[in-house]
This record gives sequence, C-alpha cells and structure tokens, in this order.
Amino acid sequence: MGRIIACSNHKGGVGKTTSVVNIGAGLSRLKKTVLLVDLDPQANLTQSFGVNNPEFTIYEALKGEHELVPIHIDKNLDIIASTLDLSGAEMELSSEAGREYIFTELLEPLINKYDYIIIDCPPSLGLLTINALTVADELFIPLQPHYLAIKGLTKIIEVKDKVKKRLNKKLEITGVFVTQYDKRKILHRDVVDTINTYFQDKVFNTKIRDNIALAEAPSTGTDIFRYDPKCFGAEDYMDLCREIIKRHENGR
Repeated sequence: MGRIIACSNHKGGVGKTTSVVNIGAGLSRLKKTVLLVDLDPQANLTQSFGVNNPEFTIYEALKGEHELVPIHIDKNLDIIASTLDLSGAEMELSSEAGREYIFTELLEPLINKYDYIIIDCPPSLGLLTINALTVADELFIPLQPHYLAIKGLTKIIEVKDKVKKRLNKKLEITGVFVTQYDKRKILHRDVVDTINTYFQDKVFNTKIRDNIALAEAPSTGTDIFRYDPKCFGAEDYMDLCREIIKRHENGR
C-alpha cells in the first residue's frame, strides 16, 4: 500500500506546490511510483507540468461524474489534474453526507498502484484540505524561514489535531522542511533553530535553498530536474527525496 502524504500550509508563498512537483519528480527518478494530486483550485501543480485544459479533473470526480483519472507525466509519475472550477467545490459539497470522506472513497482504488501519493492542498483549511487530511497517513509542512511563518503554524496543527481525533486516527505530522533558505541571513538561521526546537526529529535535515531556477521551471511546463538538473534546486530536492525514502525505510 502506498504512503499518502498531504502537503499543506495555509500561508501562501511558502513553496508548497513547487515542493510537491519536485518531490514527486525526484521520487520518481529514484524508481518510486508516484501519484501527485492537485487539490488546489489554483491548479498550479497541473500547470507546472504543462497540462492545459485536461479532459478529466478532480472537480468532476468530487461531484461524482467520473472516477479519478491519472494523467501520465513521466516514467513512474502521474498526476490528478485540477481546474479553477474546483473553487466552487467547498460550497457545492458542504451539504453532502459524509463530505469529509468523499476524496477518501475516490482515492481508494488507486492506493495500491503507487509507492507514494502526494496531495497538494489549497492554501486554506477548508473542506478540501479536510478531505486531504482525512485520507492521508502523513502531513508534510513546508515553511519559509520567517517568524510570521512560524506563528501561522498554530492553526494548521489545531486542524490536524481535530482531524486526527474525529476523522483519521493515523494522521501525523512526519515532515517539516524549510524552503527559500539562505544560510547567509542571520534571521533564516535563527528561525531554523526555532523550527528545530519545536518540531525536533520531524524536521528534515535538507533545506531548499533560494534558487531562481525553481521559479522558472513551471513556465516551461516541467520539473526542476528536467529544467536544470545541475542547479541548487535540483540538488536540494533530490537530497530531500533521498531523506524521505530513508525515513520510511527506517520505519519513521
């Protein structure tokens, strides 16, 4: 059975989608089968892989019009596409019975087909994110090395605790990683120390350095490894992927 990981932070601009794209691509290059799910109405993950006007998206699946239909991107790598129409899903599904479990039921037939299923959550803590946390085994939180980013963590931890208590007993925060890092900045080093103190062994050793290539890659419809395999961004995300695999192999 594949590991289901929700990647979430309701604060925008932390590199959440960039991380899902490149963790997924990195794991696939390390011979893991990967499904990425774009649960964000902005559809940035979908667009990052150059998928435009997909025939099947998660929006119609959530409405019961069809099953989840993976789109093949590269060797070992598929995605479930999103659409701007998904922005209306929370209101449309709010009156559905068992609305927190709709995505769980949709994902069930695919779980055994992949080593990793990684969900790109929207930058909010509404029904779509609740659906992701209800099906996930693990929660990854990307963080910028800014003090305001740390202060915003309280809410997502609170929501995680409620989902764990009421909907998904197995859910745990298993990975916290820092993006847009610059070791030359004292603030960044101080914030990382604070993050390490709070999350301890949940923090990945790998830090994603600030790298312009990570911002450029989506405009070409590809991941960082195909765009610029020798840049810091590719190096850091590959190191992070190796660390993720190692933790899982060690039972963490």
